[in-house]
Amino acid sequence: MSRKNRARGIEQHREDRSELLASLPLRGQQIREDLLEVALTHRSFSYENGEVPHNERLEFLGDSVLGLAVTHRLFHLFPDAPEGRLSRHKSAVVSMRALALLARRHGLGEYIRLGRGEALSGGRDRSSVLADTVEAIIGAVHLSLGAEASDRFVLDLIDPIIDDDEFLRAEYDYKTRLQEIAAEHDTVPAYEVEDHSADGVSAYSAVATVAGQVTGRGDGTSKKDAERAAAQQAVLAYCNAHGIEFSVFDA
Repeated sequence: MSRKNRARGIEQHREDRSELLASLPLRGQQIREDLLEVALTHRSFSYENGEVPHNERLEFLGDSVLGLAVTHRLFHLFPDAPEGRLSRHKSAVVSMRALALLARRHGLGEYIRLGRGEALSGGRDRSSVLADTVEAIIGAVHLSLGAEASDRFVLDLIDPIIDDDEFLRAEYDYKTRLQEIAAEHDTVPAYEVEDHSADGVSAYSAVATVAGQVTGRGDGTSKKDAERAAAQQAVLAYCNAHGIEFSVFDA
């Protein structure tokens, strides 16, 4: 395929949405076509095509619907978990990475109406674009079918993430948990980060210390990722040392 044809393929979105709709957990119900089209329209497409409606308002609505449905789900699923742990679990479940993962599972990127520049720069697989579009679709479902149906849709969509312990471990807020552990000993964690970037490739290493003692080491492509990896090692080491079987709720 020529470079010109490849670029055209990247730019274009799929008009036939039947496969997308079949893959979504709609339980035989239908989203209004006009709302679905708006939900799949990125602001960049609107800008390049005469200010047609884009999905940011639906995204705003869907974010709230998603948050409330997941909050209810976790509240009843884990009746003994304190507020802090519920909040951390919710943050992982509704994170950009979680929503983008769901979007990729449904092939959502192919259907998003993007501006040419956004499409050519990788927008169809950009996590922020995918996550925002998932929220916009939730908003469209809510307006099309009502609160009860949109709650069911969210839970059917998100339950695989709630049950994915490996993913939740990766998304867990280890830095906050390490801070809580340190606070139990009247101190705070500290991080030392070294920049190993070279030849345009970002690489960092971090060391986490608590009360002057090294508790974890980690690497990443950003300072934040390296610190998070160091905090993760520190939290897991703490759990192992104290005979705690780690989970996002028991940690």
